[in-house]
Amino acid sequence: MERTLGLWNLTAIGIGAIVGVGAFVLTGVVAANQAGPGVALSFVLAGLISASAALCYAEFASMIPVTGSAYTYSYAVLGEIFAWAIGWDLLLEYSLVVPVVAIGIAGYLNELLIAVGLGLPGWAASGPFEGGVVNLFAVLLCLGIAGLQIWGTKESVRLNAAAVVIKLAVIAFVIVLGVFFVDPGNLTPFLPFGSLGVITGAGVVFFAVFGYDTLTTAAEESVNPQRDMPRAVIISLAVSLVAYILLSLVVTGMVPYTDLDTPAPVSFAFREVGLPIVSSLIAVAAVAGIISVLFAFMLGASRIWFALGRDGLLPGWFSELHPRYRTPYRTTAIIGVVTAIFAGFIPIGTLAELVNAGVLAAFILVCTSVIILRYRSPEMERGYRAPLVPVLPVIGIIGSFVLIVSLGPDTWLRFVAWLGLGLVVYFLYGRRHSLMAHGEGGVGADTPGPTTSSVESGEDTTDRREL
Repeated sequence: MERTLGLWNLTAIGIGAIVGVGAFVLTGVVAANQAGPGVALSFVLAGLISASAALCYAEFASMIPVTGSAYTYSYAVLGEIFAWAIGWDLLLEYSLVVPVVAIGIAGYLNELLIAVGLGLPGWAASGPFEGGVVNLFAVLLCLGIAGLQIWGTKESVRLNAAAVVIKLAVIAFVIVLGVFFVDPGNLTPFLPFGSLGVITGAGVVFFAVFGYDTLTTAAEESVNPQRDMPRAVIISLAVSLVAYILLSLVVTGMVPYTDLDTPAPVSFAFREVGLPIVSSLIAVAAVAGIISVLFAFMLGASRIWFALGRDGLLPGWFSELHPRYRTPYRTTAIIGVVTAIFAGFIPIGTLAELVNAGVLAAFILVCTSVIILRYRSPEMERGYRAPLVPVLPVIGIIGSFVLIVSLGPDTWLRFVAWLGLGLVVYFLYGRRHSLMAHGEGGVGADTPGPTTSSVESGEDTTDRREL
């Protein structure tokens, strides 16, 4: 693939994936139902767990600048069966985020149109299970983002970067203006649900503090992945966490936390303090900003599918690049159509929790892999070294496990069912066709390791068999 992404582009992908529904929706929902004003501490706790994994991702990104994220890292250290499980898992998780977010954006769009008398007819505003025929806006969003990504990574990244700038500008505006309307009385009691509420809230808002891993799936489209990938992971998470914490403190200070269980809590807060025009502007900007989440996760899903096909674990047909645009157009097109069907016709409901289960499982494997590789190959060159190993990754493992346990049994049943289907596919096809298992190498197996010159020239020279 063509190397066109610099540090800012990669960071924008990370911020685009992290900051979205969490800022504009979950902040209020978790405050009202789990943590009260202490939702800020929920973000801190979820952020610490996520940061432990993020630093491990950063170390791997500096060593293995290859498309595939946690799938590639697990392949290099734990072996093919673990890599397949996590790749299959992330394929579902990344794909599920897209329709969930598309439906949320579609709701915002329709509400804005209703406000000016141009709302969609009922049949086009929701799916058949919710009283309509199709969620038209959600379908068009999924297909539109897929089309942009097929057209070219560089072009679609520009749109994503613009959306990220809008999103961060809106959050900064909300924080600066909202401070003048904060009533300290709304922040007491700070922990109305106790410390357990903060922990429970962290399990919910975790949905909002991962996403930086999507930028690691674009390693082969980065100009200098060994230098820029670790920086982008750390910067994107740090910026997003600061934004979340400050935003949650301001919003819960503006109105009582008990009133924030609404689909648009940030807009609601400004409407409640007598600023309806500002409320509408925030809603418009939120729609533009959340689109970047669709971009980041669709990019991640298509690149992981591409990597599975290139390694022979799925048919190589999926790893073909577009002859002109040099993008994995087949996987992107399929994901665009499938997510459009989900968004348009199927109620997502509790399936969104599967996203957390899958990503937490990936975090556990990545943190484990860092520990193993430090002891197995301490001499290996690392462009970035995660601090406090093994303490830091152990924190990530334990924290991820605790949050996984907090998920409901229905989520676990769906998660296990999907992994079971994946194992069937692996043993019937992937195991027999794996290129690396048969000594053919898969990704860049002809040469011994990544070098600065090869990265700059756009060549992929990573041999995971050596690792």
